[in-house]
Amino acid sequence: MSGQPQALKFAGYAALFGKADGARDTIIPGAFARSLSERTTDLPLYWQHKPEKQIGWVSVAREDRRGLQVIATITNPHSRAAELLRRKKVSGLSFGYRARGFRRTPVGRELSEIELFEISLVTHPLHHDARVHLISE
Repeated sequence: MSGQPQALKFAGYAALFGKADGARDTIIPGAFARSLSERTTDLPLYWQHKPEKQIGWVSVAREDRRGLQVIATITNPHSRAAELLRRKKVSGLSFGYRARGFRRTPVGRELSEIELFEISLVTHPLHHDARVHLISE
């Protein structure tokens, strides 16, 4: 139907390489490679890391030289999450994971292999620069 909003798409970075986050973890390039190559389905998109609040799907998750780039869809364009994103009241991205490989450093951990479970739209990302950069309806 013309004029009715469809699913809301967005792109951004859920993780950045080489910069420590609020937990003092630093992700190195290639950390997501194995997990991404082993995936056979799209990643779920959650609201604030809550599995009971799945708001959509991540259709693209790939590493580039900056970090983990994602393209995702909020399936209900009338949801609170979609409205908050449109109004730029929320723009943080985060991810649920298990560290498969890491080493401790004097300032924190260096993550070399990450098993990725989900991507979340969040109010306060652990890495300040993990953000949505583009919204499309």
